[in-house]
Amino acid sequence: MPAPKLILFVVNTFLLFHPCFAVNEESSSPKHYVCYRSSHPLNIDGNALEPCWQKAVWTDDFVDIIGVKGITPLFKTRAKMVWNDDFLYVFAEISEPHIWANVKNRDETIFVDNDFEVFIDPDGDTHHYYEYEMNALNTQWDLLLTRPYRDSGKAVTAWNCDGLMSAVQIDGTINNPQDIDRKWSVEIAFPMKSLIDSVTRIPVKPGDQWRVNFSRVEWQTIIEHGNYVKVKNPKTGNPLPEDNWVWSPQGVVNMHCPETWGYLQFSDLVAGKGTTSFVVNPEEAVKDELRMLFFGQQKYSALHHHYADKIGDLYDSQNALPEFKFNPILKGGLKGYEFTARYPNSSKIWHIIETGRVWAEEK
Repeated sequence: MPAPKLILFVVNTFLLFHPCFAVNEESSSPKHYVCYRSSHPLNIDGNALEPCWQKAVWTDDFVDIIGVKGITPLFKTRAKMVWNDDFLYVFAEISEPHIWANVKNRDETIFVDNDFEVFIDPDGDTHHYYEYEMNALNTQWDLLLTRPYRDSGKAVTAWNCDGLMSAVQIDGTINNPQDIDRKWSVEIAFPMKSLIDSVTRIPVKPGDQWRVNFSRVEWQTIIEHGNYVKVKNPKTGNPLPEDNWVWSPQGVVNMHCPETWGYLQFSDLVAGKGTTSFVVNPEEAVKDELRMLFFGQQKYSALHHHYADKIGDLYDSQNALPEFKFNPILKGGLKGYEFTARYPNSSKIWHIIETGRVWAEEK
């Protein structure tokens, strides 16, 4: 469903000031996915043979993390999701002619291997979100992020997604350079109780929307002496940078911009038993306008070593004062601040503060 013109105006203005974006066609419109229910608990074996999996719709094929300005991925990646009251299920199919992995210990840095990653922000406030990585050996790394790294966030590796289950199926052979493989598939069950924080409604209800994204890390390799070896930069001797292929483009090589992730909308229908339309939430445009001001404050603070106490101070002759659609108000300044705004005739007032957290208060 196309976004209303008002949302597109705010988003396009927002892109001009957003350090997580390179302006391009895809980054201005995050992907969306309607997630249908599973008819019964799923057997996590990496196969996705149950009827609800067969009926669930695939995401679009993954693209370069940059978006349309990036390089088209060499290999196909796609995912699908279903849910019930206890779990959010993810299945992904990862085409790969040479399947390899080395990391075997939980909570080690998985992305030094080719990997598959899931990012989940249930309440969409960009704080207290979750990252999960796994490789073709089914080695897991789960983290809680207090906030994005750009906002001085910390990664809590000690956090565990209790009750999580995952499995891998290899269509080929792993760590065998002598043959050509086809793909590896992953199936993951994320326990709802481990993902939901105090801000998100419990239990999840049909129509709720979360922010979600998927990433695939792919290293360039060659075969030397019967082993997979990462291709190195001849000048530095270091491995070439990895490729990052994602579901919803980020605009920059940085997965930790939760406001650019895709929208996951929960449906009350069982997969294959009907269709639910994705509903664009017009109040997302308010959040985008507030984030535009937030990033303006970050730039202002970097130059002046304090925050502006007037919105007009954020703009100069090179960045003219835009036409705000939601009458934002700035309170505070110098060491801390809060912007607020409201969608017309809405009962909610939206807030964003200097840490970047955005949330709504009913009035």
